[in-house]
Amino acid sequence: MKNIEAISAFLALGQESRLNVFRLIVQRGESGLTPSQIIKKLGIPNATLSFHLKELTQANLLIVERQSRNLIYRPNAELVQSLSSFLLENCCGGKSCLPEKKRKKVKVI
Repeated sequence: MKNIEAISAFLALGQESRLNVFRLIVQRGESGLTPSQIIKKLGIPNATLSFHLKELTQANLLIVERQSRNLIYRPNAELVQSLSSFLLENCCGGKSCLPEKKRKKVKVI
C-alpha cells in the first residue's frame, strides 16, 4: 500500500458519522447493507448518508453492488487488510509490542 492510498482511507474515516457507517457495514460483513438499513440503524438523513457513502466508496473502503432496485454496500476486505498491514509494518522493530507479562504463553506439545 502506498501512503496516498492510506491517507485517502484515513481522511474518509476521519469523520464520526462516516466512521460509524463504515464500522456498521464491516460488522455486517459480506452480506452488506442497503442505505435504508443504515438509516434505520444510525438515524442519518438520506442526503447526508449518500454523501458519506460516496466518500467511503471513493476511498475504496466500500464496494457497492446493485441488486435490482437496491444498492448493497460491503466492506472492501482486501483494502482493510492492506491498511492494517500498512499500519503494523515493522511494528516494534519485529519484536512483540506487548510487555512480557501480557504475552500469552503458548505451550508446545
